[in-house]
Amino acid sequence: MNAQQHDGDVRTASLGLTSVLVGSLPAELMTDKAPERYTVEAVFTRRPGKEEVLEVVGPQTRDALGRAGYPDVTLTVSDRRLEIGNTTLEELRDGLGAVIAARLADITVGVQDEQNAAASRARDVAATEHDRAEAVAALAHSVTFATAAGDDATR
Repeated sequence: MNAQQHDGDVRTASLGLTSVLVGSLPAELMTDKAPERYTVEAVFTRRPGKEEVLEVVGPQTRDALGRAGYPDVTLTVSDRRLEIGNTTLEELRDGLGAVIAARLADITVGVQDEQNAAASRARDVAATEHDRAEAVAALAHSVTFATAAGDDATR
C-alpha cells in the first residue's frame, strides 16, 4: 500500500518532519538585530491528510505543547510544511523538536486507528448486507406457486 494514497485510505508512513527550511528563517539571525522569537518552517515527511492537519492545529496539540512548557508556540500547516510560530532554532534543538515529533507520531497512530476502525465497520456493514441479500434471495427462491395438491398454478 502506498503512503500517498487518498485521504480515505489508511496511511502507512508515519507523519514526521525532515528538516528546517533555512531560506525561510529571518535574515537577521545571529546578528544584533535578530528577533527574539520567530517562525520556523519545517518540511513534513509526506503530505498530511486532512484528519492529521486538524489534529496538528487542534486543541490537543496546543494542550500538549503547553504541558511540555511551550504554551506560546503555535503550529500551522501549509501544504507540506509545518510553520512553528513564536519559537527559536535553539528551542527546537533543545526539546521542542522532540515534543513536536512525539505529537506527530501520536497523531499518526490515532488517525490510523480511527481509519482502521472505520474500515472494519464498513466491512461489517457490507458483510451484514451481503448476508441479508442472500437470505432474501433464498427466501424468494423458496416460494412456490403450486396448489396444495401439487398442481402447477401456471396451467
